[in-house]
Amino acid sequence: MDTGSVNRKAKPSTWKLAPEIAPLAQGIVVNGYGMFPTGLALFLQLKEAQGGRWLDAVKKIVQITPAVPPAKEVEEVVPYGAAIAFTFTGLKAMKLPETALASFSRPFREGMFQEDRMRRLGDKRGEKWAVTVAKGGPVWSANTPLRPPTDHTIGAYDVPSKADEKPVVTQVTVHAVIMIYTREDATAVTLAESLQDALSDHGVTIVHQQELRLDADTGVSREHFGYADGLSQPEPFDENGAVTLEGKAVKEAQKVQGVPLGEFLVGYLNGHHEISPGPVVPGISPSRQTLDPEGAGLVPHPEAEGFYDFGLNGSYMVIRELEQDVAGFWNSMDRNAAALRARDPRGSSHVTADWIADRVVGRNKDGHLLCPAGYLNAEGDMPFSGYLFLKDDADGTGCPVGSHVRRAFPRDALAPSAAEGDILLSAANNHRILRRGRKFGPKLHDARSNDGQKRGLLFICLNTDIARQFEFIQQTWLLNPDFAVLFGEVDPLVGEHGKMTIRDKALRRTIDVETYVTLAGGDYFFLPSIPALNYLGML
Repeated sequence: MDTGSVNRKAKPSTWKLAPEIAPLAQGIVVNGYGMFPTGLALFLQLKEAQGGRWLDAVKKIVQITPAVPPAKEVEEVVPYGAAIAFTFTGLKAMKLPETALASFSRPFREGMFQEDRMRRLGDKRGEKWAVTVAKGGPVWSANTPLRPPTDHTIGAYDVPSKADEKPVVTQVTVHAVIMIYTREDATAVTLAESLQDALSDHGVTIVHQQELRLDADTGVSREHFGYADGLSQPEPFDENGAVTLEGKAVKEAQKVQGVPLGEFLVGYLNGHHEISPGPVVPGISPSRQTLDPEGAGLVPHPEAEGFYDFGLNGSYMVIRELEQDVAGFWNSMDRNAAALRARDPRGSSHVTADWIADRVVGRNKDGHLLCPAGYLNAEGDMPFSGYLFLKDDADGTGCPVGSHVRRAFPRDALAPSAAEGDILLSAANNHRILRRGRKFGPKLHDARSNDGQKRGLLFICLNTDIARQFEFIQQTWLLNPDFAVLFGEVDPLVGEHGKMTIRDKALRRTIDVETYVTLAGGDYFFLPSIPALNYLGML
């Protein structure tokens, strides 16, 4: 679970893009918008062959925020932050050239609900949705159609679908999302209403919307189960100086959290020391004289002659709308605590619902990591994120091996010995994501009593390689039943029902976990750079 870099008591990430790059990227790349405690995500549906001129109507209501930090003297009066991203079917509806569509990555072109992608994500196997998916299946997606069988390819990622594959069609089709971050609910509602009025003239409809909430009163971003969130974010660097910190170029990796910028932004060196690939668009075509890549601010692609770099300073965005069963979670923790105390009445008086929940998550509610001595750096306000597991908690006697925190980023924990620790840490950092999610729905005042209202997390993350980053984390770490030294256990917080092993000094305790988080909708989006957004407006 996560909400991005918005935890106000934790030391904020202060990295920035170099001044010459910042105006070209969307602000959400570097900013979780912690100064804006509320907002709305507006999911749009376009008409077929809509084109991109409707973006002019958007600009008249909200300006997409670039990654240029506001001056100190005006920071407090900046009214909102805004970002925009598009699904594959959305870009197709905007009439992006076919050669350009063919140059996007395969996961993006297939969409989140293609058969192989669903298998990786644990959402569906065969004809049955997993129990971690809302009853009846997800409500919204890009509704990306299966590609027809073909004996030739348009681009490197044009792989024909299987003959027996069936498409997943959701009730709502989403082509784009506009995320607005504000200080007050009323501002977000007013902007959303203005956008709907302006877009209706172009046949563009807001077909779904979701809140983007933080805990404005506590100063700590907490998800609905009550745990501090938005911790342990990667710290980008770039050996060519594209990242700055306190005005100085960050050219080398921070020990634990250092990740190359190319893992999150297209066009820069990634973890494999390669330039992260992205889509391209053709030069001016006689049939479409309105398209002027250079006029939009795009630059020629260094390797694709005759094409312009549409991906540079953009990223792929994953969005999953996750509903949380808060009462179910805490009632389950109560039952497990009672069962453990009954089995071991003399040695388990310390076992409470909170004690078990901390171990399911891997941290306490204030965000401090569990360790053999208790909680790491619990005396300070700021949870420490520079820890390593292998040296201080190799056996998981503090932070359980199967906890959500340890699975989501195992750091050096999977190394067979101390000698391989740095190698495994480096390998783990090749699968990182930048988290930008927010919660939705009202706070549940009685955590043990379901009030019937929907609440959860709008999971949002950025990465340049969906398969190697987001999908890898989901498949190989979170939902892997044989993760580390475990057998038959998946992530106890976001996985299906099953068992979880907790080491408690000399004892190995086992609890029953249930399904607490379900998928209500989602898909893969492309977050364009500001020049790429200008180009889309010409379509």
